[in-house]
Amino acid sequence: MIRLNNFGVLSLVGLLCAGLVACGGNDGPAAPAADTSDGTSVTEAAAPAQPVVVYSSRAEQLIQPIFTAFTEETGIAVEYITDSAQPLIERIKAEADTTPASVLLTVDAGVLWYAAEQGILQPMASDIVSAAVPQQYRDPDGLWTGLSLRARTIVYDTRKVSADELVGYADLADSRWAGKLCLRTSKKVYNQSLVATMIASMGEEKTEEIVRGWVANLAQPEFSNDTKLIEAIEDGRCQVGIVNSYYFGRLQRDNELSAALFWQPAELGGVHVNVSGAGITANAPNVAGATALLEWLAGPAGQELFAGLNLEFPVLGDVPNDPIVAAWGEFAASEQPLIDAGRLQADAVKLMARAGYN
Repeated sequence: MIRLNNFGVLSLVGLLCAGLVACGGNDGPAAPAADTSDGTSVTEAAAPAQPVVVYSSRAEQLIQPIFTAFTEETGIAVEYITDSAQPLIERIKAEADTTPASVLLTVDAGVLWYAAEQGILQPMASDIVSAAVPQQYRDPDGLWTGLSLRARTIVYDTRKVSADELVGYADLADSRWAGKLCLRTSKKVYNQSLVATMIASMGEEKTEEIVRGWVANLAQPEFSNDTKLIEAIEDGRCQVGIVNSYYFGRLQRDNELSAALFWQPAELGGVHVNVSGAGITANAPNVAGATALLEWLAGPAGQELFAGLNLEFPVLGDVPNDPIVAAWGEFAASEQPLIDAGRLQADAVKLMARAGYN
């Protein structure tokens, strides 16, 4: 498994074409088909000899151990670069049919939807992925699939708030939370996707009313990230907030926290969940290898690593949660199709701007 430095497009393509990856075409020398840990084939086609190149917006420390395990099990090498999602999407568009990338790996259904809309992904032909990942966590046209789940939920200060006082996302707009609520900035896609799915489920007018209520209840200006928000609750600067659960888990690994997570009940729509996921690029030079990688990531071995390293939730139902995650208790996930997070994201951004949510 090799990491490619994030240098210019022409230099990267030139290097890869010189020997790292076969350029211009999906065919390559075939090797024996790889097996997963449960004995099933990772792909119907024989695994190609050339490596799979992945463009990833996920941090290197999260993906490197996963790619290493995949290579050890299947014999298929993985090469990758990391960057933010938008530059990677633009890079794939600019490289067009010369791209060395066969997989785009990123976070948030809204981002995956946007990548699909840009025409840089192709449908996956994989019965394994379709069987493993529930439809609501996949693109309807097979252009991307979720690979792990992240819950965006309510966090609260157990020293000042009882769980019995909490209701759900909309209730945080109630005036009794005035001066007690903290939120991450609206500029981040996680909150944009949350609001987009709220628009889909309850309409734009009601959603805007709720968001305006959130803004009115803020204890201080919006935070740049969820970790700072949780730390503010620990410091007593606010009493409730909305965060991705894995940020809470990261702090909990090394700290005894007074904060706790609250899950919105099923009768109110359940907990907002999103995905990290991936798709095969439209001009992938190694479709078979890319398919093998995504099938492995959607299988038991990949799921345990993919969810466990970042304290997320597996998309594969029979894979256990990390013990830290399991201790938070079970919840009912929203059944809202995640495609709405992308389809209504522009509307969500406009709504939050009108409501004064910075």
